Amino acid sequence: MKDIEPPAPDDLERYAAVHHIKLTETEREEFAAVAPGLLEAYERLEEIESSAPIVPAHADRANNVPTEDDDPLNAFVRRCSVSKNESGLLEGYDVGLKDSISLAGIEMTCGSALFSGYVPSTDATIATRLLKEGATITGKLNMENMAFSGSGEMSAHGPVPNPRDPEYLAGGSSSGSAAAVVSGDVDIAIGTDQAGSVRIPASWSGCVGHKPTYGLVPYTGIVGLGRSFDHAGPLARSVTDCARTLEAIAGADGLDPRQGAVPTESYSKALTSDPADLTIGVLKEGFDHAESEAGVDETVTAALEDLADTGAKLRDISVPMHRDGLAIWNGIANEETAATIAGEGIGHFGNGYYDTELMAAFGQARRERANEFPPTVKFVVALGEYLTEEYHGRYYAKAQNLSRDLATSYNAALAEVDVLAMPTTPQTAHKRLENPSRLQILERAVNMLANTSPFDVTGHPALSVPAGTSEGLPVGLMFVGEVFDDATVLQAGDAFERCRA
Repeated sequence: MKDIEPPAPDDLERYAAVHHIKLTETEREEFAAVAPGLLEAYERLEEIESSAPIVPAHADRANNVPTEDDDPLNAFVRRCSVSKNESGLLEGYDVGLKDSISLAGIEMTCGSALFSGYVPSTDATIATRLLKEGATITGKLNMENMAFSGSGEMSAHGPVPNPRDPEYLAGGSSSGSAAAVVSGDVDIAIGTDQAGSVRIPASWSGCVGHKPTYGLVPYTGIVGLGRSFDHAGPLARSVTDCARTLEAIAGADGLDPRQGAVPTESYSKALTSDPADLTIGVLKEGFDHAESEAGVDETVTAALEDLADTGAKLRDISVPMHRDGLAIWNGIANEETAATIAGEGIGHFGNGYYDTELMAAFGQARRERANEFPPTVKFVVALGEYLTEEYHGRYYAKAQNLSRDLATSYNAALAEVDVLAMPTTPQTAHKRLENPSRLQILERAVNMLANTSPFDVTGHPALSVPAGTSEGLPVGLMFVGEVFDDATVLQAGDAFERCRA
């Protein structure tokens, strides 16, 4: 790290202008004279060693880039075998990590060419907990470029074909996570979810994907898009394995500003309820969207009728504000993502652990190679900055306020039923295109978010389970529950799995 250099008068004038301040000549000179004394404190900061709250790990972990023969679905960015020979909930399980989750000594690219060569020196909290519970981490998994797409076609490492039909896409942004689970290359994958990025690929590829309650799982050591809607959660071939994984990774770590008080329980032991004990609210507004395929709605309706045949009670529920959920998410996500990127991939103003190595790498990459950002990120950064500057954050603030009203609307519905149910996505997987246009990329990145994104801004737990197929492609059924009642959401998914067994 180079020594800090005091700003010249021209520097101060230029950076003040960013904040619409015009310095006088006298102010320029006086501020420049004062700055060196103030910056002595910053030099002292550089001299003081801070503690390492995330457990450092060995940087000599063997890993490799798999060949096409070894990885026909392009699900992996790196293969490895990292374990601690511990016993626990996940002993004997092979686990893959989305390539935005730090694993010390192994390159992390976030699906982007910008971060090629970046190697973290510490493990994310999730990785530490997985290893403690006996898991073997066997790879870093492919993902959408910078995690800002739901289609599965935008990774700098190439698209991820759908494991059920390679003519279609796996879904995103945790594309490789779903593909590796469905193909059996891993038992469990950890993805991230800001608008549906665990649940979309789970739905399109045909596995289980759980977005936990906001803050239940620590995000420390993971690259995010916005602190108010970042989530991390498991994908697996069964609800039981998702529950076991959640039990292993949930709980406060004291480092993540997204977390406050975090109640946890034994989620795997909670999978014991009788379907007759469940009342399921079928959310009217979760069906018949403009993007909805009739076959998807029909498959989910039939799946819920099968569950009712085992004793579960179905009730029609209406939450009109659900139709506004995507608009509310957009109002939050665009400006907050732009602010996160401007904050060197981490952001500001939260108590917790700040990854200085990641911030340095991110900051350098975006200054030197920002033109290599994917179209989705370029557009969101430009639009988010425009909204902030021209409308002074009004729409971001309004959307955050409306997210509270949206949460209240869901809570009122959940006071009458145990879980809400709806299609995870309105449509099945997108067909692969050889050379999608920029406009196609932008449209295909977000046209599946109507049911998933609202619960990222309200924080409710949501689980996607395979409901069947429509025209040969998987369809997901989503259960949503009360905040921190992930156990009941998992119970509903487990009951559905058993009724289809």
